[in-house]
Parts: sequence; structure tokens; C-alpha cells
Amino acid sequence: MAAVALAGCTPTELNGFLPGFLEDGPAATNQTERVSALWVNSWIVLLAVGVITWGLMAWAAIAYRRRKGQTGLPVQMRYNMPIEIFYTIVPLILVLGMFFFTARDQSEIEAKWDDPDVEITAIAKQWAWDFQYDGDKEDNSDAVWTMGIQAQPDANGDIDQSKLPTLVLPVNQKVTINLQSRDVIHSFWIIDFLYKKDMFIGKDNSWSFIPTREGEYAGKCAELCGEYHSMMLFNVKVVSEAEYADYLASLEEQGNTGDITDAYDRLSNYPGTTGATDSEEGEE
Repeated sequence: MAAVALAGCTPTELNGFLPGFLEDGPAATNQTERVSALWVNSWIVLLAVGVITWGLMAWAAIAYRRRKGQTGLPVQMRYNMPIEIFYTIVPLILVLGMFFFTARDQSEIEAKWDDPDVEITAIAKQWAWDFQYDGDKEDNSDAVWTMGIQAQPDANGDIDQSKLPTLVLPVNQKVTINLQSRDVIHSFWIIDFLYKKDMFIGKDNSWSFIPTREGEYAGKCAELCGEYHSMMLFNVKVVSEAEYADYLASLEEQGNTGDITDAYDRLSNYPGTTGATDSEEGEE
């Protein structure tokens, strides 16, 4: 019966109504189904344990309730060795089993490509994102980049999506994103990709995956990082290889080339500025 019921479920339902899945087409990345399977199966096991536990509690409450005419305490028992062993062994098996599957999946998700097709550096800052599409690994001389500012409300008070920093990724390509922070702890989270990673000063992280479905996705910082944490949003666009190449060419035409570290000036990234630094504004 369970198999028949599950056969009628959509991919969204089978994956616990998590984001990243559509009724047709692939998941958002090559890792999305692995993450959802670990999540959903863990809940199934925990629900089974819960049902058994609740059932035993109900049985004990009914079977050993005080009957009419009974007085005093029931017969007191010191212990029951078989039950004590059961209560020790079963939780141990559950913990070890969940640890095994978590460690197995984590090692696969955390594996880094030896030679990715695309390497990008995502830089977090209070309270926005910079994205550098890395070129030559020695000096990033042919890299291109974009700088972002925190989310801006429009006339209605809603977030103006067109002004959010945008990360562009090519579909079906091996992508490695190197994660850096400029100031405090942040967390890089693309919601539909079902994965997030913390970003620390002095300890760069990375994440390797393959975007498998074209489309637009929402991203945000998932670590409380200060006053405007809730406005630290970004968009993700997964596009074809040709569109990706055109996008990099457009950044080069704008002059956003070289290592972004050399071009970065935090003061020029405040919302409402035109990109001019304090020194340039003084000259004007």
C-alpha cells in the first residue's frame, strides 16, 4: 500500500516539499536529491521511533492504570534487564546509522573538483556580495567581477530584485565557488540548492557542484551578521554556456577586470552611492 501511495506523489512531495524540485525536469543541482534524501529518510526513521514510543507510552498508561477499588502504590520493580538492554542498544544503532549516512553524504557533497570548468570567488561583506569569475589561477589577471550593495526597497517597500547582486552560473558545468568574508562571519546559502556554508575571515571555504537546471534562484546570508543581515540578499541565474560566456564578455567590456581585491573599496559600496570613493568625491 505504501508503494502504491508513494507512486502517485510528485517529485516535490517525494522530497518532503523542499525547494529545488519541480514536477518535471531535473533537480536544481547534482547534489540536491542527495540532501533531500538524507533529510526525508531521517524524518521517516524519527517518525517511526516516535510512533513506537508514543504507542508504548499509551499502552503503559492504559495497561497499568489504577483500577477501581485499588489503593496504594503498584508493585515496585528494580529493573528489567532485557528492557534495559533494548533501551541501550536501539538508540545506539540509530545514532550510528544516522552518523554513517550523514558522513557518507557529507563527504560526497564536500568533495572538491580537481579541475572545475568554472571557478568563482564569492565575497561576503556587511551587507552585500561581490562575485569574481576567476581566470588565471596565478594572478587572476583575466578575471572579471561584479560588486553589490545591500537590498534596496522600491516605492512600495518591496525589495527591488533588479538591484540585488547576481551570481551567474553555467548549466551542467562543474562549478567550484570559493567563499571569503571581508569582515564578520557570514553564510552562503542558495535556498533551492539545499546547502549552505559558513564564511570566516582567515579561513576560506569552497563548494563544488553542478547546476543542472536553468532558472533563477534566491540566495541570502544565513548567519546573523549585523544590523542589515536581513537585507544581505542575492540572485542566482543558471544559464546556458553561451549566455554565460556573453555575460563574462559584458563584464570585461565594463572594465571590471583583474583581481577584485585591487579594485575593492568598501566606502564605494554603500547603498545609494554611484561607486565613487571619498577621494574621488572630494576632487569633484
